[in-house]
Amino acid sequence: MFLKKINILVFILITFCLFSCKEANSSNKTDVSVTELSLKLTLSEANRLASLPLECMQVEFPNKLNQSMNDSTHLGTPKQLHPAFYGCYDWHSAVHGHWSLVSLLKQFPSLENYKEIQEKLKANISQENIEAELAYFKRKGNATYERTYGWAWVLKLAEELHTWDTPLARELETNLQPLTDYVVQAYTAFLPKLNYPIRVGEHSNTAFALSLALDYAEVIGEEELKIAIESTVKRFYINDAGCPLSWEPSGFDFLSPCLEEANIVRRFMSPTDFKKWFDAFLPQLTDVTFNLEPGKVSDRTDGKMVHLDGLNFSRAWCLYGISKSLPEYKHLNLIANKHIQYSLPNIVDGNYSGTHWLGTFALYSLNKYKN
Repeated sequence: MFLKKINILVFILITFCLFSCKEANSSNKTDVSVTELSLKLTLSEANRLASLPLECMQVEFPNKLNQSMNDSTHLGTPKQLHPAFYGCYDWHSAVHGHWSLVSLLKQFPSLENYKEIQEKLKANISQENIEAELAYFKRKGNATYERTYGWAWVLKLAEELHTWDTPLARELETNLQPLTDYVVQAYTAFLPKLNYPIRVGEHSNTAFALSLALDYAEVIGEEELKIAIESTVKRFYINDAGCPLSWEPSGFDFLSPCLEEANIVRRFMSPTDFKKWFDAFLPQLTDVTFNLEPGKVSDRTDGKMVHLDGLNFSRAWCLYGISKSLPEYKHLNLIANKHIQYSLPNIVDGNYSGTHWLGTFALYSLNKYKN
């Protein structure tokens, strides 16, 4: 009798465990499904992202000019100095805000306010305005202006226009071309002079800028620029190992130094060679149980602290790129998803310190997820 009761209890316990495991597995499957659906760029999300640069691309103030002046002739309002890219607080944010709108119009022809977007793009990226922008770069003392972050976004905008098959895109691409050509020449002249990579988590990060420039070079067929980038990547990064990911993030990072480097290196290696390099560079990421917590933002009204939302998007697009080159590391996609989900709901919170630029970073990461 005693044994019979024991057998019954054991049976009940096993049944309970099996049922619990089944429920857990079912719950996990649901979570993954929700994760996948929530990160697909929908028309609704596209409209939300488009509203951010649309609202600021022709807003002149507040503004951070970030310029050096040789004399009083360099004085002027943001719109006088930068008639094409004067909005969205600073020059590079204005440029990549235009990229965001072009990217969204390409993907969603039924985008809300598409006529207004097209009109503003046409008004800003006019032949006259781009000539004035180019003249600013050619002023004495301005050779380093927006090097290399702003340069990279000019090329990304040019690439997006080049791959958009509409009459408006051809007009805008033609108007932008003199500035695009200037940036290409500036890049190819600068990279051989740069003796050491800049491994920070903000604008001057070398790896990130090279990634955007490489996109342009590959799409357009700009071989001289591509060769310069490849030479630079191999010179700077080929022997790197043991990147201190645990040191990230710094308090104001919006780019991941370790992951941005891996994301550019992978593009010049075979999967076999990159796996060997990556296993030495970030060995902890090869573990399927590896976890990386998103950067936590304590105050989104602080223009520097909100950078960490950008870091989360940066980590995500890099992890997507790495897993694309190394499908066996697909567990990195779940970490990327987690980073996007932490920051994505907060990019339209009304705080201009973040809204003027974070939409671009969110879109760039979502585009990589889609691909």
